Amino acid sequence: MENIEDVWEALLSGDPARIRRAWGGLTDEESLSVLTHLTRMRDEEGWELSQREAASIALQILYDQSQ
Repeated sequence: MENIEDVWEALLSGDPARIRRAWGGLTDEESLSVLTHLTRMRDEEGWELSQREAASIALQILYDQSQ
C-alpha cells in the first residue's frame, strides 16, 4: 500500500487479513505511530463510536498477532 489513506482504510476495515497486510507494510517508526493513534481513537473522547470500534478491532487483531 502506497497511499496513507489506503493504509488507514485497511487498518480500520475490521478485516483481519487487510489489517495484517497493512500492518506488515509499516516501518517500526510508522507502527509505533499507528499504535499510538489507534489507542487514542479507542480511548479518547471526540471520536465517533464506529471509529472507536474500528480502532479497538484493529488493536485486538494486532495484539493477537503478536502473541
